[in-house]
Amino acid sequence: MSFEEILQSIVDDCGGGCGAALMGLDGVAIATASPSVGIAADDPLEGDVTNAGIEFGRILVEMTKASDSLGTGPLREAVISLARVTLIFHGVDEELILALALRPDGNLGKARYLIRRNLPGIRAEL
Repeated sequence: MSFEEILQSIVDDCGGGCGAALMGLDGVAIATASPSVGIAADDPLEGDVTNAGIEFGRILVEMTKASDSLGTGPLREAVISLARVTLIFHGVDEELILALALRPDGNLGKARYLIRRNLPGIRAEL
């Protein structure tokens, strides 16, 4: 399965998915997906998670530096809950993250589960 197909299945199956991107910490997207049913009118990201990844990527880099200095290991996951969207950033390897945006009423638990379940497939494609 391609990166795009994997991301598409996560966005469509998680309940409330606004979009997903596989990207480097530098903000360069390798693959993206937006909802198959169309972008919701109240989606502040308009189906494009890459901008959020770029903006929050700087914070993730700082979190990675902090975890290195503490010796606690690499960043695995960060969830940022905002008023209009919830962002999940999950580390794929040391240089790639999967970013997923959910509507506030989205199913966060299912989204996190689907990300973890699909990580082996994403890593196999690298």
